[in-house]
Amino acid sequence: MNRFVTAASAAILALGFAQGTLAGVTEADLLNDATTPGDVLTNGMGRSLQRYSPIATLNKDNVENLVPAWAFSLGGEKQRGQETQPLVHDGVMYITGSYSRVYAIDLKSGKELWQYDARLPEGILPCCDVINRGGAIYGDNFYFGTLDARIVALDLKTGDVKWRKKIADYKAGYSYTAAPLIVNGLVITGNSGGEFGIVGEVQARDAETGELVWTRPVIEGHMGTYKGEESTMTGTLNATWPGDMWKTGGGATWLGGSYDAETDTLVFGAGNPAPWNSHLRNAGAPTEGNTGDNLYAASRIGINPENGEIKWHFQTTPREGWDFDGVNEVVAYTDRAGNKRFATADRNGFFYVLNREDGKFVSATPFVEDITWAEGIDENGRPIYNEDNRPGNPLEAEKGEMVFAVPSFLGGKNWMPMAYSQHTGNFYVPSNEWGMDIWNEPISYKKGAAYLGAGFTIKPIFEDHIGSLKAIDPDSGEVRWNYKNDAPLWGGVMTTAGGLVFFGTPEGEFIALDDETGEKLWSFQTGSGIVGQPITYEMDGEQYVSIVSGWGGAVPLWGGEVAKKVNYLNQGGTVWTFKLPKQLAMAN
Repeated sequence: MNRFVTAASAAILALGFAQGTLAGVTEADLLNDATTPGDVLTNGMGRSLQRYSPIATLNKDNVENLVPAWAFSLGGEKQRGQETQPLVHDGVMYITGSYSRVYAIDLKSGKELWQYDARLPEGILPCCDVINRGGAIYGDNFYFGTLDARIVALDLKTGDVKWRKKIADYKAGYSYTAAPLIVNGLVITGNSGGEFGIVGEVQARDAETGELVWTRPVIEGHMGTYKGEESTMTGTLNATWPGDMWKTGGGATWLGGSYDAETDTLVFGAGNPAPWNSHLRNAGAPTEGNTGDNLYAASRIGINPENGEIKWHFQTTPREGWDFDGVNEVVAYTDRAGNKRFATADRNGFFYVLNREDGKFVSATPFVEDITWAEGIDENGRPIYNEDNRPGNPLEAEKGEMVFAVPSFLGGKNWMPMAYSQHTGNFYVPSNEWGMDIWNEPISYKKGAAYLGAGFTIKPIFEDHIGSLKAIDPDSGEVRWNYKNDAPLWGGVMTTAGGLVFFGTPEGEFIALDDETGEKLWSFQTGSGIVGQPITYEMDGEQYVSIVSGWGGAVPLWGGEVAKKVNYLNQGGTVWTFKLPKQLAMAN
């Protein structure tokens, strides 16, 4: 059996049925998710991904009174990293776990209602741990992706499978780890597998049936589809790619996307071009008729949610050569002057502001120290390259000239989501200060095999810290404050109207900071490293905060010398839920 329901759970569920509390989630519910305190229906606590809560019951004066309400173990002897964000609906919390598992938990008691374990085949090829970053809710279904590149719809009440569809061929290196996005009755997914020469794509399915509505590859030369027929080509064949390299061009859309309702635009990021060795992709001097930029890899892409047509694109790292994926989340916000903006903190170490109407470049500033690969960003948003810091061309040699590049390929910021505060107008960016020795090697494509063409070793660049949570003013790019952490930060951030910034560390601390000063106001030791994403909600007049603790992810697998610094950390798998009791809410 893939599903487990306890006797106690059955009684709770029966009560829910009798009272009619398990109502279906609508498009209007998703649209308003960021402003409704009683539930969390979307990844990002709203489809714009601000991760900001309007609840102010918990604040700077009383957060010291936050206490554990319950804890839930994910069980099993093989935990690995837990990068999920919980969802909350009708008295139930839904979380995903490592190895493509889902749990439904009673919100008051912390008891399990049901569990779903995907039957994963032998030979899956996940790049960066067996994690899952969360699900989506719509109607009476819970949607999530699996490591064998499938999307599954489960019944919210029972965990029974409604439908299961294949995104791509896992044997070719595809997988799926992001939370799906629901817009106007469509389940919208990306894909993972950029290190295997796959092709990044966004797909939209009918939420009720799982049938494909449209597909949009994000590498030029590939054809999109709409309602089962070919639609339009992405880009122009061979405009920025040489020969047939576009056929295995990478650009995985592995972090999922956001939705800006005001402009009716999906925004997805595309990962690194394949292979890493940029010299193989015509990344030297551009040839006549070919810019060498390798579109649309390392880009943010605006997409029409109805038909999958590309509205605009912005490429953060043209002719990319350091594994600076362009997938990092794009957050819609309105700046202090009333301008509608997007913000994104790129793996390449620069914080970008774009215009929300058309994705046009507004500004870019560095948010990590000692960037080496570029001297800055020009007035058009294009990097001013330091060509001496591009890994050398191996030609006929075993490897090309090695360089020390900052940031490392794990990025100034990787997948871990930042948050925006409507309270301060600032972004809170989990970043890391590290560099890497990197060199290029000869490589040829083979289905299902790693397609890098590079070697690397990650190294810290400061003695006193690697992790760095920064408060960034998006209008000026100024870093208002900087909270330093010994180990790399690898989990999400949340802000609240109560003036708080919540995040966790690999050392296991769950922390609340003052959003204006960065002062630590509260912390709790969870017993394992935190790489998950916090949420908050109200229930029975009290404010709750939840986080999933469980160390893992890419750092211990790919971290080089940094991995040795954190090899003492324990794995785990626990949902911690805290609350501010009513009697303590006004204690201060």
